[in-house]
Amino acid sequence: MVGTASILMRVILLGNAGAGKSTMARRLIGSGTIPTLSLDEITWVQGTQRRTLEESLGVLQQFLDANDHWVIEGCYGDLVEAALPYCTELRFLNPGIDTCIAHCISRPWEPAKFASPEEQHAMLDNLLEWVRQYETRDDDYGLKRHRRIFDQFQGAKREYTDVSSYVEG
Repeated sequence: MVGTASILMRVILLGNAGAGKSTMARRLIGSGTIPTLSLDEITWVQGTQRRTLEESLGVLQQFLDANDHWVIEGCYGDLVEAALPYCTELRFLNPGIDTCIAHCISRPWEPAKFASPEEQHAMLDNLLEWVRQYETRDDDYGLKRHRRIFDQFQGAKREYTDVSSYVEG
C-alpha cells in the first residue's frame, strides 16, 4: 500500500556524561513505545562492577536483534561502533564540559544505576572529574574517540553543540 511504509528509527545518541543523551532519548520517543537502551545498563552491574566487553556486546546484539526501532544512548565508543551498522541516524551531543558538569550536578537519582540517592551522590566527585577529562582522554569515552566515530560515520548524522538546539532535533 502506498504511503504506509514505516521508516526505521534506529538512532544512536553519543556524548559525554551529562551531555543530555537520556533527556534527548525521552524527547525522541515521547509517548511512543520505541525501545531505548542506555549503554550504562549493559556495561555496569549495579553501577559499580564493569561487565566484560564480550558480555556487553552480547546484550547489545540481543537488543538489536529483538527490535526494529530503537534509541541507544551512551558514551562507550566500542559499543556505539558495534551498533553503527544498524543505525539510521547518529547524533553527537557535544555541548561542552561546563554544561555536562551542570547536568551531572542537577541530575536526579537514577535508581537503575544506584541503590540509593546517597550512593549516587557519593560518586558525584568522581563523575565530575571524569567529565572534566573528556577533551583530553585517549579512551573509548573521550572526545577524540567520539569525534572520530562521528566523522567516519557515513549515514545521517548531526552534531549538537548547544542544549537549545536539542529541542529542534
